[in-house]
Amino acid sequence: MKIDRFEINDTSPCFIIAELSANHNGDIEIAKETIKAAKKAGADAIKLQTYTPDTLTIESNKEYFRIAQGTLWDGKTLYELYGEAFTPWEWHKELFELASSEGLVCFSSPFDKSAVDFLEELQAPAHKIASFEIQDIPLIEYAASKGKPMIISTGIAEEQDIKLALDTCLSVGNDQVVFLKCTSSYPAPLELANLSTIPDLKKRFGVQVGFSDHTYGSLAPTIAVTLGAKVIEKHFILDKSIGGPDADFSLDCNEFEEMVSKVRDTEKLLGKVSYEVSEKVKKNRKFARSLFVVEDVKKGDTLTEGNIRSIRPGYGMHPKELKKVLGKQFSKDIEKGEPLSWDMLQETN
Repeated sequence: MKIDRFEINDTSPCFIIAELSANHNGDIEIAKETIKAAKKAGADAIKLQTYTPDTLTIESNKEYFRIAQGTLWDGKTLYELYGEAFTPWEWHKELFELASSEGLVCFSSPFDKSAVDFLEELQAPAHKIASFEIQDIPLIEYAASKGKPMIISTGIAEEQDIKLALDTCLSVGNDQVVFLKCTSSYPAPLELANLSTIPDLKKRFGVQVGFSDHTYGSLAPTIAVTLGAKVIEKHFILDKSIGGPDADFSLDCNEFEEMVSKVRDTEKLLGKVSYEVSEKVKKNRKFARSLFVVEDVKKGDTLTEGNIRSIRPGYGMHPKELKKVLGKQFSKDIEKGEPLSWDMLQETN
């Protein structure tokens, strides 16, 4: 599958998404500078969130709607939190255009059908389903019906939720699905990351996989790449002093750039399955072992383990020939330190 110009497959480089989320703090100029900084930090894409408080919940002070889950946002109502965090829809077109001019892919997480329609008008190249929306099957079905790649976080999902989400996409003819391993805890403790799930997700559901990270730092995304993640999503902030709901577990410019560098270096280290030896390494094979004459010998002397040995460097016969040559006679006088070759041996009838 392709997201804009980026291939997402088993051999492609990791697609790195900078999640803007609420890190604009209600200021479009901060949002713009964040997009520019994400490009400089090495991101491939910037992702927005497309909702309003009213498309996500209702305004209510009832206990159901008040956050008390041991999160950074405890004490707020859902409506209050989303009112602080949402990205105004009137910003979207300008932010999409800026991202494009910077060479970044721009797309978003829609949270209802009206958001999907709005993003389709902006020609978003993919739709991201947030962790808490994986059970919103009507939303997934509607977004998938647009035929764009579907990136779906699995933060609150059990196995049956993931299967249902995939089946829903397939039911409308959309097999362009990427599941992101995710832990819906903010910030996420390392012991809950369970990154070993990443290769199992790929095997179990037959789709491309990635990692949406809420841990501190860049260790988890780097390890995720070694386990097959082809998409990395990480919250990005221009400067943590800006504050905001997601600032605590976001990476700033320097931290994000460091993460990107680690991911790219990890990809170089992983390389591909290969038993070929590079030209550079082939040259170093001269430092491998081979058979050498290690004592001065005369013509007619017998080859023994005393006068020939397998030593470095690699200019002589292959060590596998040792048993074949022992007991034969030298065809000429040879000084110690000469690499053994077949023409040094007398022919036998």
